[in-house]
Amino acid sequence: MKCIDNLSDSFVDDYYITIGANVKKIRESRCITQLELSHAMGFRSVGLVSQAELYLKKQHFNIKHLLHISYILECDIRDFFEK
Repeated sequence: MKCIDNLSDSFVDDYYITIGANVKKIRESRCITQLELSHAMGFRSVGLVSQAELYLKKQHFNIKHLLHISYILECDIRDFFEK
């Protein structure tokens, strides 16, 4: 059995970057703006979406965000995790 002590921060960061990039790619393929996605998620501004797509200041999407986004974009949540 592995211990999370051996899991590097960069490994986790890389996944957040991948998830954000995949959200952006799918969102853009649906011709949906960050503002439209933010409003559909119940936010008033693009702050979360814009920062999480780029992993700025370590801002990232949580599972609830990803469930909402997959529903809005009509895709499988697993699509966000593809490397």
